[in-house]
Amino acid sequence: MALIQCNFFSSCLNRTVPIQVILPTDKRVFGPEGKPVLQEERPLKTLYLLHGLFGNYTDWVSGTRVPAWAQDHDLAVVCPSGDNSFYVDNTKSGNLYSTFIGQELVEFTRRSFPLSRRREDTFIGGLSMGGYGATVNGLRFADTFSHVVALSSAYIIDTNFAQATEYTDNIFTNKGYGESIFNDMSTVKGGEYDYDALAKRVADNPNKPKFYMACGTEDELIGSNREYRDLLLSLGYQVSWHEGPGGHDWVFWDKHIGECMEWLPLGGAVEGLSSGHIGE
Repeated sequence: MALIQCNFFSSCLNRTVPIQVILPTDKRVFGPEGKPVLQEERPLKTLYLLHGLFGNYTDWVSGTRVPAWAQDHDLAVVCPSGDNSFYVDNTKSGNLYSTFIGQELVEFTRRSFPLSRRREDTFIGGLSMGGYGATVNGLRFADTFSHVVALSSAYIIDTNFAQATEYTDNIFTNKGYGESIFNDMSTVKGGEYDYDALAKRVADNPNKPKFYMACGTEDELIGSNREYRDLLLSLGYQVSWHEGPGGHDWVFWDKHIGECMEWLPLGGAVEGLSSGHIGE
């Protein structure tokens, strides 16, 4: 497994941004006579993974076993930084995080690494704020992403954001924080970043994405995640739903990022040797 940190200039964010990329391209494979041979080059299926609030591009690698599972499944993983943006475009500030995730990041990584350009090989996922970002951008860019992995997603525009009517020191109830994300809070409901409205608009698209959703039963977000599952099912989406003991924490997310890789259409992996891993 190759773990690469890369910095590049983003036109959508008007600055240089970091990403981490996991590439299962360094396996040592053996031919019929037991001699080492070069691993066959082929475009890699790719999962774009979004972190949660207060996190950054290193979270998935430091908090879960995703590097090992990506290696086992011959899956490339791209982890960007979304700051605390909820991965939406803010035209007032000039931070176009949604366009960055759904277009610019995909195109840059496809140009720079051996990634497949096929929709059926391109996936997006995230946890908490990143689960929200994966959901809305998976729907907004349904012609790019075929599968969405949404873990403990922050479906909170009807709760936290709706109740943020004053300027406070608490980020979760601060109207100013909501405005820094969405500009005009009065336009969020029914707008282009309302996950309910997006699901309804995309429902008739033959390319609507498939969903893997998971949330812990001790997580305060379990109710809104169940409600969104029910909405997706009622609209004809394919949803693989998982709930069980667990909170809003890395133990739960580590378990389900591993399990979702059994759900994604990844196919067979090349057997071989690499650092920290011995294949058969």
